[in-house]
Formats: sequence, C-alpha cells, structure tokens
Amino acid sequence: MTNTVPRRQLLKLLGMSILGTSFSSCITSPARATSVNWGYIGKAGPEHWGELSPEYQLCGLGRQQTPIDLQIADVKNVTNQDLLSVNYQPTALHLINNGKTIQVNYQAGSYLKFGQQQFELLQFHFHHISEHRLNGKSYDMELHLVHRSQNGNLAVMAVFLEAGKFNPTLQIIWDAMPQEKGVETRIKDINIDASQFLPAKHTFLAYSGSLTTPPCSENVLWCVMETPIEASTAQIVQFSQMFPVNARPLQQLNDRIVMEFI
Repeated sequence: MTNTVPRRQLLKLLGMSILGTSFSSCITSPARATSVNWGYIGKAGPEHWGELSPEYQLCGLGRQQTPIDLQIADVKNVTNQDLLSVNYQPTALHLINNGKTIQVNYQAGSYLKFGQQQFELLQFHFHHISEHRLNGKSYDMELHLVHRSQNGNLAVMAVFLEAGKFNPTLQIIWDAMPQEKGVETRIKDINIDASQFLPAKHTFLAYSGSLTTPPCSENVLWCVMETPIEASTAQIVQFSQMFPVNARPLQQLNDRIVMEFI
C-alpha cells in the first residue's frame, strides 16, 4: 500500500533535521582528504579504513554507513515525489583523476532541491562495480552526483549503469579522462550536462547514510534511482581497466528507514 507521509515527518525520518554542517575537503576531492593512504584492497582496504586514522573511525564504528542493499519489499512507499526536483545546467569539462576514480567538477548554478533545502551540484564520479545493490543485484557501475547546501548539508544522487547501448555523454568524459593519478584536464569548449545521466523514470529510494570513502562522514541524504542507465560493454571495460575495483562493500542497514518515491 502506498502511504502519504507528512513532509516534516519524512525529513525527520531521513535524518534531514540532524544533518551535519562540517565536512572536510574530501567532498570535492576524496583522495586528498588527508595524507593517509587508503584504497580498496589489502591493508589499506575498506575493512581497515577505520584503523588507518582517528579521522576515519566512523568507517568502522558508524551505524549509518553507505552503501547498503536496498530491498524494495522492506521500504516505505510515499507519494511525495515532488519533494525532489533537479535543475542541472551544462558546464565546461573539468576532469580529475584523483587515483580513486574519475571526477567531474561542476560550475556553480546546478542544483537539486529536497523539500525546501537546495543542494548545489559540486561534482560527480564513478564506481566499478556498483556500490549499492537493488534487491540483492549489483550493477556494472554506479554514478554519484555530490551536492552540498549553503549550510554544509550533503546530498548524493546515485545512478546505476548497466551494459547496453553506447552512451555518447559518457564517451565525452572517457575521451578526455586523464590516465595518470593527480592529473586534471580542463576543456573550456566542451560542455557536459549531468542531466543526461538521469534515467527517464525518476522513481528513487532515499535514506540517511554516509560518504562511501574516508572519512565516511554520516548524515548524508542519499537518493538512489531505481532505473539504471546504459553504457556499452566497451565503455564499462575502459573504466574498469583504470579502476578494476573502486567500490566499498555493503554496510549494515541497522535501524534506518528507507523510503521509495514513486
């Protein structure tokens, strides 16, 4: 059964009333958060992040960690889809290979609104394989669009990618992405439009989680699109050759509530 939940109660359930307002510069460049070396395999891998630095303790001790397995049967349905609106504009292409992923920095002026709170799009980046799962299913890749409000609250829109049709917008990035760690590429006469990465159907799941990289800061609003977008197998392979695994393993849901906007 679909339930209509009052907006104030909905925002409280998702943790919006307790979102933190102080986050490190890892939001715009995750690999530069500290000098501590972290990664995805071995002694620097996710199971050890909480031990690598006092700043990373939440990675091991936090109870609102991301990613999670999103089980549709267990979520609460709501009809308040108008809580979320997206306004993305094209931006000049600015790419960074930060050693953990390919990141696309965004100029000011693009944003999403959740309820009455507006979050400006800062950057988006990619993970292989997907970090979240949907009903136990993992996808070939996952795109994270990272936003921040004026008072420092964070919101991340996640979009799954699966093998299928060639993705021309993705190829703009792939053709220009730096091959070496720490290298930035700026191409003023080439624009990228993040709205091209959103699926036609905007049904999504929302919950309060964390960053999926150290320091694993919590109280991040997550909006995970249920419908994946497509990229060709060759495009997926091209990214995986640079980043064979850059996905954090699943975390426990604990006592959090996940809501579906349909």
